[in-house]
Amino acid sequence: MPDASDDAPRPDDAKPRADTAELRSAGAEPRAENAEPRADTAEPRAENAEPRSDRGAGFKLATFGAVVVVVLFAGYGIGRLNNSVDRTRSAPAPTQQQATAGAHGHGTTPGAGTGADAGTTPHDDTGAAPHLHNPDGTVTQVAGSGVTSQAVGGLALTASGLTLQPGKVLFPAGRAQPFRFRVTGAAGAPITTYAIVHDKPLHLVVVRRDLTGFQHLHPTMAPDGTWSIDLTLAEPGSYRAIADFTAVVGGQQTPATLGVDLTVAGNYAPVSLPPPVTEATAGGFTVQYAGTPRIGTTQPLLMSVRGPDGKPAALEPYLGAYGHLVVLREGDVGYVHVHPEAGPTGGAVKFWLAAPGPGRYRMFFDFQVAGKVHTAAFTAVVN
Repeated sequence: MPDASDDAPRPDDAKPRADTAELRSAGAEPRAENAEPRADTAEPRAENAEPRSDRGAGFKLATFGAVVVVVLFAGYGIGRLNNSVDRTRSAPAPTQQQATAGAHGHGTTPGAGTGADAGTTPHDDTGAAPHLHNPDGTVTQVAGSGVTSQAVGGLALTASGLTLQPGKVLFPAGRAQPFRFRVTGAAGAPITTYAIVHDKPLHLVVVRRDLTGFQHLHPTMAPDGTWSIDLTLAEPGSYRAIADFTAVVGGQQTPATLGVDLTVAGNYAPVSLPPPVTEATAGGFTVQYAGTPRIGTTQPLLMSVRGPDGKPAALEPYLGAYGHLVVLREGDVGYVHVHPEAGPTGGAVKFWLAAPGPGRYRMFFDFQVAGKVHTAAFTAVVN
């Protein structure tokens, strides 16, 4: 860029203009005399040229600087955009099947095999970050995520092209009977390949419709895709069996949570839901919980376990986590499975829950100490 000093000769350039005026007026002295004042007038204009040059140079510098800043910011913005696009492309978009019903959102690369663990692939899920397992197949990291609610599962026999087909659904009271079922695909063929989620290919929750008699079970699968387990239903009434799994169909993982009613004949005497309390006992352990489930916001629930001596219990990993929390809604037995943060602190396990809607809920907390699993139950009211 030219410096202001480059304009300095302009005052001298003004004098030849005055001389020219004199030559042009050679035949007329009065006009020649008048030329001198014009030359004098030209010089002050030339003197004023330097400030103009300074202002012009400053303006050019400012303009150049502004252009540089704009270019830099534009390049930064384009770089951010490109990085965002690259990150988006690096993660494969979920399939339509993966965006449908299922309580567990974790899956594995499908494998093949036969027998009790047929078609399952190991998967390490330790709950390393606070998250929710949604029945639509998604997993939500909830710490500061703005999750507003959590859907419920287990309300239908069929979802996402998968159907739960039970064997016998009529059970005797208080006596073990095999419970068998299959999960079939859209074409009716049984599903034989499942992803391992929380150490198991399928989780089965059974509870009476008044939310008593809770059981968290793990049936085994035969090579033909038939699941079975000996099931004892203690009292007459209507029960809900909820299968929570991730099937592998056509190479795609499909999380699902399907439910079916089981019946025990006899005189049904429903039990009222216990009032809300924050302390319960299970297997000689005292369990306390702190936190209030709310609609429209994710809230922490802290489960603290103490032994008979009053000291924090030495919790052990169970199904890939230090605790499991199943939340069931009164009325329709809507199912929500929530998992904790990575590790316990002083015998306490933290969960994150966004209530699906108003109502009364029963929360079942599974934990393991000295190789034995215990379940503590709480009632929660969500307004």
